[in-house]
Amino acid sequence: MKNPFRSHKTAASSVSEFAPETKMAAQPLIALQLGGNGAHWTPREFSALCREGYARNPVAYRCVRMISEAAASVPFQTRRAGQSLADDPAARFLTRSHPQQSATEMMEAFYGYLQVGGNAYLEAVLSSGVPISMQSLRPNQMKIALDKSGRVLGWDFENGRQKRRYNREIATGRCAVHHMRLFNPSDDCYGLSPLEAAAQAVDLHNQGGQWAKALLDNSARPSGALIYSGGQGERLTDEQFDRLKSELEGDFSGPRHAGRPMVLEGGLDWKSMSMSPSDMDFTQTRREAARDIALAFGVPPMLLGIPGDNSYANYKEANQAFWRQTIIPLVRKTARGLEGWLQPFFGDDLQIHANLDDVPAMAEERATLWRRLSEARFISDDERRHMAGLSLGAQEAR
Repeated sequence: MKNPFRSHKTAASSVSEFAPETKMAAQPLIALQLGGNGAHWTPREFSALCREGYARNPVAYRCVRMISEAAASVPFQTRRAGQSLADDPAARFLTRSHPQQSATEMMEAFYGYLQVGGNAYLEAVLSSGVPISMQSLRPNQMKIALDKSGRVLGWDFENGRQKRRYNREIATGRCAVHHMRLFNPSDDCYGLSPLEAAAQAVDLHNQGGQWAKALLDNSARPSGALIYSGGQGERLTDEQFDRLKSELEGDFSGPRHAGRPMVLEGGLDWKSMSMSPSDMDFTQTRREAARDIALAFGVPPMLLGIPGDNSYANYKEANQAFWRQTIIPLVRKTARGLEGWLQPFFGDDLQIHANLDDVPAMAEERATLWRRLSEARFISDDERRHMAGLSLGAQEAR
């Protein structure tokens, strides 16, 4: 005898197989919609983080874009003996990039790779041993070359078509590649990205979006049960079963058929099922996941339009906090890294600073600083310029 509890799944109904036939013979036949597949968790590697985090998650995408674009808008300034030199070779190098890419786009890619992968690389194009331009390299194409003692010998580049080694000169420290990484307590060579730290929150947010889409595909309503209340011991035949399944899939599933009345026959009855508490809380779970993503990147949720954040009195304060706590430390760290990379090429007296004077978000703080310095009568003009981050006067420079 065929088992009456045949397993199937449709957009509106499926049969569950969880009890013996003899115990259900006298009961109505109930068709339930059961849960789908389990959650998918993103592997912690660069390609998967790019795909699931940056390309498919709007919150992570916006965080990476905001950080990379804001940081790339801050120019770098070179100094020697406290003086800013516009015609300095290092200054010209910092503004020259690959011909197919502007300097701003190159730095956006550099900061973006750092946020997604935790590692970012710059390659200097050398002419007679002197850097003349640079370009950003993808982190998944770079690998650190170590000797037996763990000392860095250089970096290997491989993109599937070509391979090359960027050696590091032991005596001078010169290398055509600059590697910047974020702190990783479990690895001395490669960094840990904010996106990797927020990967679980990204998966929760993505799965919540897929759940909402599945609900929309199911007529944008909670699932229900088809109850067959035939005679004692009666059940649907195979032909009736297949016809019911075909009608439900073709005529009552999907957003186009939302609200369409269902005509039942032959002892069938439809019983709607309300949302469970876990279903009702899923929207709030997505919001909390979005806040966790923003927290990992250091972006105030208010700037992302995430509701429920009252930590800032207004948008202006949130933007200032974003610059003070996220962008300024990032560009200053980058300036220190570039300085150490370029000093073997351009001289040990080279200093590189992030020029924050033209940042609109910091204009009010700069005005406050200048007002305080102008009112301080116990310091000299050169001391005021030094505290304001400006070049020293000619007398102090000598």
